[in-house]
Amino acid sequence: MMQRWNRKKPHFPILILLFILFIVFTILYNELNIRQINEDPDPVSRNQRASITYVKPNLAKRASEVLDRFSTCNSTREYSWRRIGWVDPSPNLGRGRVDGESCDVFSGKWVFDNRSHPLYSESECPYMSDQLACHKHGRADLLYQYWRWQPHDCNLKRWNVKEMWEKLRGKRLMFVGDSLNRGQWISMVCLLQSVIPADKRSMSPNAELTIFRAEEYNATVEFLWAPLLVESNSDDPVNHKLADRIIRPDSVTRHSSQWEHADILVFNSYLWWRQGPVKLLWSDEENGACEELDGLGAMELAMGAWADWVASKVDPQKKRVFFVTMSPTHLWSREWAPGTEGNCYNEKTPMNLEGYWGSGSDLPTMRMVDKVLARLSTKVSVLNITQLSEYRKDGHPSIYRKFWETLRPEQLANPASYSDCIHWCLPGVPDVWNEFLFHFL
Repeated sequence: MMQRWNRKKPHFPILILLFILFIVFTILYNELNIRQINEDPDPVSRNQRASITYVKPNLAKRASEVLDRFSTCNSTREYSWRRIGWVDPSPNLGRGRVDGESCDVFSGKWVFDNRSHPLYSESECPYMSDQLACHKHGRADLLYQYWRWQPHDCNLKRWNVKEMWEKLRGKRLMFVGDSLNRGQWISMVCLLQSVIPADKRSMSPNAELTIFRAEEYNATVEFLWAPLLVESNSDDPVNHKLADRIIRPDSVTRHSSQWEHADILVFNSYLWWRQGPVKLLWSDEENGACEELDGLGAMELAMGAWADWVASKVDPQKKRVFFVTMSPTHLWSREWAPGTEGNCYNEKTPMNLEGYWGSGSDLPTMRMVDKVLARLSTKVSVLNITQLSEYRKDGHPSIYRKFWETLRPEQLANPASYSDCIHWCLPGVPDVWNEFLFHFL
């Protein structure tokens, strides 16, 4: 009996070993699948991948028709799976953070400071926008003007208007983007204009490119309206409210012809991509046939065309390029005050919950933008304003701004229904974005 037992005994270790090998193989297989999903998040089937073609953007040969607000699509077809093909300028370099920063100035808290803030007076800036002049349009509480951003482990460089002008002497500083970037441009002009005599400064009429000039510094601070970065039918700075947005996803050349000579460029793009599907009219399309794509996919194409220009045209020793991350909205108060049904209306203080994140900041979009900017390496410096601006539910115009359309009685009876929880009062949050710019220049 003992001999028979000894002959059977070796079978159990073999079975156990096979079972262990099976478990290890299963774990490794699942980890490989998860890694592939994380590295390539595009929900694209194998058949769709096989049909992808890569388009070289910003070619000299252009479509004969320039897009404007009267442009239409002759027809609409399914998306052809064309992607933007651009080459990394220096694929072996690390992420282009700001020059040797040892401290993350974007991580911190808002501190009430009514001694050093606001950095200028709303009423004393002749270039203030009626869309952003909240006190002028009836906002009685001025607490929103007195908050200063304090990084956790260091200090933000203190604003100095004369020093900023010296940085800009003989240069062109240009903001390129949508109305949020225009707000940052107005903030910068208000921060700078007070030390320039009235007869030594000028502002060109509002147009696609608007220019503030300071004669004694031979410098300009400019804003170029390009809300989608690529050419679009929404490039008129005034008449751009259209039912269908049409873009040339493979071309920034119309806009880059105006921004290419600037010395310092500050770009943004985000909000307009969240307003439904976008029509694509490729530059080589001769029959006016458009394709349709969701906002995130269309923005990725536009970012690729923009990145191609940066990769091929920007010498960081001669030109500084900044990209401002998405500006958050505060459209649903239930996100910071569960059980409520309002928005930013009547909010008077920042959030004190560190790490707060609302649905006004879209994570898939941020990941896509981060991926593009990482490939651009040191050619672009990132102004990461999203998290710190998330805390400022109190900083929006709400009802305290000029509205160009007549408000209906039912809207007036419910202020939250027409509150602007997208843009920012000035003085206010965009001034801090410009303090970052000053800090890094």
